[in-house]
Amino acid sequence: MSGLRDRTGKTRRWAGLLTSGVVTLLAGLSVLAAGSPEAAADAGHHKRASSAAMSQVAAMQPGWNLGNSLDATGSDETSWGNPRITEALLDNVRAQGFKSIRIPVTWGRHQGPAPDHTLDAEYLDRVEEVVDWALADGFHVMINIHHDSWQWIADMPSDRAGVLARYNAIWEQLAGTFRNHPSRLVFESINEPQFNGGLDDARNAALLDELNTSFHRIVRQSGGGNTDRLLVLPTLHTSADQARVDELADTIDALGDPRVAATVHYYGYWPFSVNVAGGTRFDATAQKDLTDAFDRVHDTFVARGVPVILGEYGLLGFDRHTGTVQQGEKLKFFEFLGYHARTRNITTMLWDNGQHFQRTGFRWNDPELFAQIRSSWTTRSGTASSDQVFSARSAAVTGKTLTLNLNGTYFTGLRHGSTDLVRGRDYTLQGDRLTITAAALTRLSGSRAYGTNAVLHARFSRGVPWRIDLITHDTPVLRDATGTTGSFAVPTDFRGDRLATMEAKYADGTNAGPHDWTSYKEFDRAFAPDYAGGATVLTSDFFAEVRDGARVTLTFHYWSGATVTYHVTKSGTSVTGTTA
Repeated sequence: MSGLRDRTGKTRRWAGLLTSGVVTLLAGLSVLAAGSPEAAADAGHHKRASSAAMSQVAAMQPGWNLGNSLDATGSDETSWGNPRITEALLDNVRAQGFKSIRIPVTWGRHQGPAPDHTLDAEYLDRVEEVVDWALADGFHVMINIHHDSWQWIADMPSDRAGVLARYNAIWEQLAGTFRNHPSRLVFESINEPQFNGGLDDARNAALLDELNTSFHRIVRQSGGGNTDRLLVLPTLHTSADQARVDELADTIDALGDPRVAATVHYYGYWPFSVNVAGGTRFDATAQKDLTDAFDRVHDTFVARGVPVILGEYGLLGFDRHTGTVQQGEKLKFFEFLGYHARTRNITTMLWDNGQHFQRTGFRWNDPELFAQIRSSWTTRSGTASSDQVFSARSAAVTGKTLTLNLNGTYFTGLRHGSTDLVRGRDYTLQGDRLTITAAALTRLSGSRAYGTNAVLHARFSRGVPWRIDLITHDTPVLRDATGTTGSFAVPTDFRGDRLATMEAKYADGTNAGPHDWTSYKEFDRAFAPDYAGGATVLTSDFFAEVRDGARVTLTFHYWSGATVTYHVTKSGTSVTGTTA
């Protein structure tokens, strides 16, 4: 951990001050002292322990979160809609290639009153049962205090003694319960720590330092396997901002314990992560947000011997459904995240609250997404500027060009089903520009019905192929409608096209609806396509922030590049919609 920096960027180690003659003399005396057998032994132990922590965290790659089960805030683990955890589930997760499992646990509903704050024995036994199943499967296992962070720990500014006593009681009981469990069991002090009251960053950092330090003391003093068990400490909000990682670096440096790891979470550049403000693509801005975050935690921790666990990652839009972000852009995000985490020696743990791996069917809801994630653990995959090629049915077919993102691979061919397409006849390649010829598009599109007529796969020297949908479309047609603020749908004949985003503006050009700092509204929160029902839905959340009696011009942007305008006017709870 030597070389960790404080928030002024100055190293705390006297070794950085050797330009001073006085400090040089002191350094010489220190070297003599360090030359004693005891000092040498201590230094050697510290180095070995630090190396062991790095090795253990590396062995935890890749990881998976058992989300929305034991962390549910209701009466039991099924209260958020997931079934009871089974040994079969953990067996099947292990079979997917995951080496570690994070088991979030919320304790508040299962904890008695002061002064003892005793954990419910039946619930604690259940947590231990699941932990033991996971350990028996060969997982590294990480348990924590989860949604308690916002339920009651956030009140620490106004109830410091009460919160600390309750928090300490949990870890005292967990440390006692698990003190003799294998070293593959890891403790995480708290999930996504946050504090109420609008305190400044310095005060919030001090509160988190108190929690992390207390957690460390309790576990280490409990003896048994806890004397050198790997302990994981979060930043404030599990943020990767430099100020937040510097604060945690201060704590870790002060602890002087080589068996400690840092943890942050990453859910992407926010406009892209939820598809708002026009953030429809994993573009250079979204990519830089990711690289900057991972580089900061690497340079602050990993480069100085402190391992880092990305305790959760994904896209925030997944909280609603995984279609909030367009499929190809989503795949590019996960491909790049896995790659850059590897280059920075960061262990990743996929957040899965049941939307990815089926808890009883034991299959991936989106096999293509998981194939990309799994590939990213070991290699790179080629991608392209899009996974969609649109051809208008109302126009003559012409060749279409995509830009390949080779990502260190090389292109090996284009395939339709089990048939390799012919270079020169079906496609051409000039540098990174792949052009599918008009002849191939005509042949593969058949009768040119609206929608996806054929699926191609660009293949590369390694990684997974890149799917390309050949889509026939025409500009969508919208129709007049009436409805209410609680239920309004624009009749839409999508004609093969797919909705990317929606703008909303008043007649004077100002932005309408939620997030009025941007004209581009949030996908699936303000609006959503209903392809099967032939409608574009405008939500009650959207109308809640629309002025009464003021006409709003909506501009729908489609992935083909087409745009269509539409007008809506709210009057009380009634809504009228008209074509432009």
